[in-house]
Amino acid sequence: MEKYAHVIPYEVIETIEEVNEVPEGVVLIQAPKVWSETKGKGITVAILDTGCDQNHPDLQNQIIGGRNFTDDDQSNPSIYLDYNGHGTHVAGTIAALQNNVGVVGVAPEASLLIVKVLNKKGSGQYEWITNGINYAIEQKVDIISMSLGGPHDSPDLHDAIKKAVANNILVVCAAGNEGDGDDKTDEFAYPGYYNEVISVGSINNKRRSSNFTNSHNEIDVVAPGEAILSTYLNGKYAKLSGTSMATPHVSGALALIKNVANNRFERQLTEPELYSQLIKRTVPLGFSPKLEGNGLVYLTVLEHLADVFEREMEDLVLHAQ
Repeated sequence: MEKYAHVIPYEVIETIEEVNEVPEGVVLIQAPKVWSETKGKGITVAILDTGCDQNHPDLQNQIIGGRNFTDDDQSNPSIYLDYNGHGTHVAGTIAALQNNVGVVGVAPEASLLIVKVLNKKGSGQYEWITNGINYAIEQKVDIISMSLGGPHDSPDLHDAIKKAVANNILVVCAAGNEGDGDDKTDEFAYPGYYNEVISVGSINNKRRSSNFTNSHNEIDVVAPGEAILSTYLNGKYAKLSGTSMATPHVSGALALIKNVANNRFERQLTEPELYSQLIKRTVPLGFSPKLEGNGLVYLTVLEHLADVFEREMEDLVLHAQ
């Protein structure tokens, strides 16, 4: 019997013809304050999802290629169009190009590899996802972003993720939307529950935990996931909610972090080292670790701590005098 995963259930709040703004979620994680140092250039993010609107004006220059592993378009591997909208929305949050119109993603100069593992119905066999991960490994991507999940543990899928991590690829997954707002009850979705992935929960723009976000002891971080504005089908835009929307904020953040950290250390950091760099850039929100993990991804927290430390040292010097 085939096992299937699906787009993490999400809600389309509204579709919009035209916009011109930096989405609130991108601002909330402090991405614009890092853009003077990097916008993600040279980092490739593989998006394992429903495909992508390759002609969207905010995305067309970011896409470097892709492959279809689903039964859409007679399983033609070279056609990875999005007939669902989910994958296009995720792509925009990661790397929508900074134009005079439209939206901008967290890492607007990162490259996108579109790996279609979910069909137009938003459903995909675990085998498709496993093959998609192996393809991303072959393409030597930096980050794999998966806003999908299913109820079943799959050894083959788990092994593929372990292989990706062993190849120093950061694997970011949605925690799932089966939550009940109670951290005392656990809800599981795979691959988001695997220890090797970076499991992402959702908060709203007021930094409150989303009622729908899954809770369990493998949550790593949270990011904005409610009424998230991003790219959508046919060159349009939409506001969607779900941990699916929180996940690409973290994938984009990691594109920025990888560039910043590698430049500062003057070497290529390993996957565990980059994970550590991510966790250093989180702020606890006061919820249970089963809901928020290490907290909200907040890209400028280290700079803030450095400023506080510098002021405290100045005070100590003045006091000593």
